Amino acid sequence: MVAEVLAEERPHVPIPLDHRNAYELLAAVILSAQCTDVRVNLVTPALFARYPSPADLAVADPEDVEEIIHSTGFFRAKAKSLIGMATALEERFGGEVPGTMAELVTVPGVGRKTASVILGQWFDTPAIAVDTHVLRLGKRLGLTTNDDPVKVEADLKMLWPRAMWADTGLRLIMHGRDTCPARTPHCERCSLYNACVSRGAF
Repeated sequence: MVAEVLAEERPHVPIPLDHRNAYELLAAVILSAQCTDVRVNLVTPALFARYPSPADLAVADPEDVEEIIHSTGFFRAKAKSLIGMATALEERFGGEVPGTMAELVTVPGVGRKTASVILGQWFDTPAIAVDTHVLRLGKRLGLTTNDDPVKVEADLKMLWPRAMWADTGLRLIMHGRDTCPARTPHCERCSLYNACVSRGAF
């Protein structure tokens, strides 16, 4: 029911990170950690103008990258991840973003969540990206009893057809941001209220 209601509410769910190719999407997702998509989209045009390919970013001056992405927070760590990511793509994947989970998670700055976003949104490979919103809604909606992201991912995959994994995961993220944030969930306008095991608890 959850997947169907979310699909009716949000039939089209383009990822809200501006990108033109897999490299740009991967860089944007890395930058989105602890940062809003709006802020990332303000920063990436300058980053991609300066470093339009992994080859360019792999040889970047870290301080220059840090200056460009400063406003996204944790800029030193993110600059290191971005340059490491680009170096890995050049040295091990022919300058291309790999298309499997096993390969993606070997790239600096890429964990299972980020890899799932790339697989689902660029490669159209069934995957569910489990971030803090999905973790929270999974518990609130009674979709899982687990706290570990890998176990939550496995639980959710059991509930929905493979073809719905990527979009439903993204819809959950959007719903968590817009309607069911951690501190002040807007139950009065929640399309999932009747399916929520936590309704009335806030």
